[in-house]
Amino acid sequence: MNDGTSAPARQAADDPLTRPSDGASPYDAYVHASVLNHLQQPLTEAPDEMGFVVTTQVMELWFTLIVHEWRTAGTAFAKDDLDAALDALTRSRRALTALNATWAPLAALTPARFNGFRAAFGNASGFQSAMYRHLEFLLGDKSEAMLRLHEGDAAVHEALSETHRQPSLYDEVLGCLHRRGLPVPEHVRERDVSAPYTADPGVVEVWRLIYSGPQHHPLLVLGELLTDIAELVLRWRFDHVMVVRRAMGAKSGSAGSTGLAWLEKRATRPVFPELWEVRGGI
Repeated sequence: MNDGTSAPARQAADDPLTRPSDGASPYDAYVHASVLNHLQQPLTEAPDEMGFVVTTQVMELWFTLIVHEWRTAGTAFAKDDLDAALDALTRSRRALTALNATWAPLAALTPARFNGFRAAFGNASGFQSAMYRHLEFLLGDKSEAMLRLHEGDAAVHEALSETHRQPSLYDEVLGCLHRRGLPVPEHVRERDVSAPYTADPGVVEVWRLIYSGPQHHPLLVLGELLTDIAELVLRWRFDHVMVVRRAMGAKSGSAGSTGLAWLEKRATRPVFPELWEVRGGI
């Protein structure tokens, strides 16, 4: 006699994947998707605002991951664990590639579409991102002025202050190279790490020694990995400039900055400068 329930249906009912759970699903308890999916709160009816909010939030998540990986790499360099450092930098390179791809939803935003919601976010601006500031500080782009920007939020300011006064990722790289017998100048090793990093000819010579040596040496692999990261950061900045140029031209920025001109100036700030300079002297 047919009871109206097929064998496949009974099997599906017994499948742990389709069995109702008590409360939130294990997936949501781990990933907190229900929290993430309720963080999008557009302030207008403009059809492009949702994409702008989501894209910006996704970038913040990628910043968080990249900062995590660079801190992991810095700790590994301080312990002279080159393998662990290279692994973390490789993961960060993948994350940077994904970060750069997140510009796509905004890449063709026209002035009229941007103006449909621009006024709604008032004085909010991407340069106020605390996590992006951690990223810049870890690159050695330290700034007292950018640190002061976050004084209004005590917890955020303290966390940024800690990153500001600690060695950058590049400082940890150079310390590791020194301990491996390379002639990193003492004044570079003993510098004030809360100050912006500037290129040094002695460090150029360190990289020249590495790049002139065996082409599969782990330290040359490190140099190329750092160069990949530097290039991806520069490409992210350039893509930011292009998105702004298409969406608003040379108008003033939302937080009182000069907008495009300010971004263009920031985009040229060096990342691991000696790794670029050394290529002309090999």
